[in-house]
Amino acid sequence: MDSNGLPTLARVKLTDLIATEGLPSDAYRLSIATLSQSLAHYSAAIIQLPGGDGALLNSCLESARLYFHHKPSYPSADISHINDSREWCKTSGYYADTRLWLETYDYRPGLTPTGPDSEFEFPPAGLSDIFVLLGKAARDILDAISYYLNLRSSAFTEILDNVPLRNSDISSSVLSVSCHGRPSFQGEQHHSLTTQEDDHLVMFSDPEHQVDKSLLSLIKSDKAGLHVRDYNGRWVLVDGDLGPEEAIIYPGLALYQATAGYVSPALYRTDIGNHQGTMCGRCSVSFKLMPKSLASLNCSEMRAAGHGVESQFQIPVPVDDFMQKSHSTDQLFNRQNFPSFSFDPAQDGSIKPPMRKKKNNSRCKPLPPSKRLRLEAQRVLKERVQDIADQKSIKLRFCSLKECENHIHNVDSPCAHTRMEIGWPPGVPFVHPHDLPNKAKIGFLETYEPGWTAAHDMELSFIEPGQSSQHTANCNSSVYF
Repeated sequence: MDSNGLPTLARVKLTDLIATEGLPSDAYRLSIATLSQSLAHYSAAIIQLPGGDGALLNSCLESARLYFHHKPSYPSADISHINDSREWCKTSGYYADTRLWLETYDYRPGLTPTGPDSEFEFPPAGLSDIFVLLGKAARDILDAISYYLNLRSSAFTEILDNVPLRNSDISSSVLSVSCHGRPSFQGEQHHSLTTQEDDHLVMFSDPEHQVDKSLLSLIKSDKAGLHVRDYNGRWVLVDGDLGPEEAIIYPGLALYQATAGYVSPALYRTDIGNHQGTMCGRCSVSFKLMPKSLASLNCSEMRAAGHGVESQFQIPVPVDDFMQKSHSTDQLFNRQNFPSFSFDPAQDGSIKPPMRKKKNNSRCKPLPPSKRLRLEAQRVLKERVQDIADQKSIKLRFCSLKECENHIHNVDSPCAHTRMEIGWPPGVPFVHPHDLPNKAKIGFLETYEPGWTAAHDMELSFIEPGQSSQHTANCNSSVYF
């Protein structure tokens, strides 16, 4: 069992995520709950496709293996890939990145020819069918995330390609079949990518990490090797036990921008080692649901749903500019922003509310000073700090205590802007009050609760039960977070 409460990535049936008219079914609500928790903890989930779709996906993988097996051992200069962000919506056909020992064939409707190219080379089979299959799945999953965020139906339709495309349109979304580490592919300096972990050789596609600029990405590979960084900063193998009908789904930077940071993108890397005995290395099929190039990423839907939107998301960003701009990932991953889903029993009679024992205490036992301090700090957070944050449209996302011990001394830290905007006490880590040491809780209260002193807290802690009706009222109305 992982320390965050989830033993592994969640598995969700795609058919259970498809919205229908009328009230949501229990299966729909439960699937969205499962999906949201997995995205919160891992920024990824496993999607179970219908049986026929899984067979089609695996046949495409088999075709990709044969396609790359028959490629020359070293690519010519004109098909070697250079990462040019200006070409983000123009990639098509075969290219190779010799630095990463990676070969890719991009299928982009409206740009990629469906027949053989001028060299009479046939592309991998079934790409147009897989594009339709995974494109529909990605849109259904995006609508499910919209439902969880309390957005209106099809909230992202304005920034997506038309379905179907117009005759002169080129798809922004792209389907890629890739091959990592083909033994016969003599990539340049590929051995420099290796690192030693746990006494066995591991080779990663990127020595640090990668992040997609898509809204959502769906990927299916023939061998395990995709690692995603989880809520706790650990690398987790996410495709180690995929079934024939299963694929990995993870969010990208465009969705992070469009949801004002409420959905964190996945940091990932690919293990391309340990395939020495294979014919084609590690093959994969991936679909990236992209916003159309002429659209703008804005958070109007999030505002309409009542979500706070921080200043960095206030101004709409043209998609083409967003795709060409480099993005630092250092400030992206405070992962408390996508909270766990919970059902409201009052809204669904089929889910019984939990039974609670009601204690009939005529007298309220006095709380210890440390707990009184915590509860008072939580109350002030809710009443004072949250009011300031709401007035300035700031979304409160707290650091961990260990991380923020360094943040408070750094003006460029992830929480520096928020601390300055709401007047957070100097020298106090930007974490929830119940995580603060008692001394920091006192500084927090003295900043936001006029007249509060540590001596005042100690005085109240010695009140005998029954001597203060106000104290009893506080016991009955304390707010827990």
